[in-house]
Amino acid sequence: MAGLEHLITLPCWDGPIAAEPLHGGLSNEAWKVVDAQGAHVVRFGVDFPFHHVSRAREVMVARAAHAAGFAPKVEYAAPGVMVLEYLAARTWTEADLRAHPDRIAALLRDFHSRMPEHVAGEANLFWVFHEIRDYARTLRAGASLHAPDLPRYLALADELEAAQVPLPIIFGHHDLLPANLLEGDGRLWLIDFEYAGFGTAMFDLAGVAGNGGMDDDQARALLCAYFGAPPDPALWRAFSAMRCAALLREAMWAMVSQLFLAAPGADYDAHARDYLGRLEAALERYHHHRTLGKTLP
Repeated sequence: MAGLEHLITLPCWDGPIAAEPLHGGLSNEAWKVVDAQGAHVVRFGVDFPFHHVSRAREVMVARAAHAAGFAPKVEYAAPGVMVLEYLAARTWTEADLRAHPDRIAALLRDFHSRMPEHVAGEANLFWVFHEIRDYARTLRAGASLHAPDLPRYLALADELEAAQVPLPIIFGHHDLLPANLLEGDGRLWLIDFEYAGFGTAMFDLAGVAGNGGMDDDQARALLCAYFGAPPDPALWRAFSAMRCAALLREAMWAMVSQLFLAAPGADYDAHARDYLGRLEAALERYHHHRTLGKTLP
């Protein structure tokens, strides 16, 4: 793999190293490296303008997240590479997200409120509806096979954005796939901060629900734990709409990735189809509740 020759030359190692690739990532090349000091994780990745990803900003957020107590230590960083402390931790699954809405809510509430004290530099904003519209421009320019569906996606984004309610600005993770949560030493850790920035808590909450395949009862428990009270009809409607938006954005992320990326083992077409299927199910429930005049499960 391309990164092996590069990682051997990094100046941060203490003596000889042993390296093995880490699989499962969708956009970056990652390795586990062991030297005389112990185990480390090496992530290779350049800027992805088509995904609004800046590696310098990612390193800054990763360092801030460690300072705030949410993430492993950044041990070394240079253009295109970041070396992190290796955590002897278990990667979460979708079943974990569904089983622990209370733990997720507590983690997100702390992350959202504590991170602004530690982040530095120019503020980055994440607004999923801009992401969807910009992805549509990229897919149209790249003559994607999904181009005929873009008018529907854009009209849907307008509808879902109109359902949102004002919430305080927080600092969010914005990529809460199960693989980005680790459990070790009796606590949860967050990793991979490529999309982190200021925004609305609703996206992280909706992302957890969509990525975990939560049903309405599990999602309601998540909102109750995060906000400290059951959601009112407007908040539930906004959440249900944002869950659809988060699923659409993830599907379009995969469509754009098909044009530009080739991470080892990643199947972007399958990922897009998976999330389009989740989207259709979420939309059916969202529109069904609206048609019946029901806003709470």
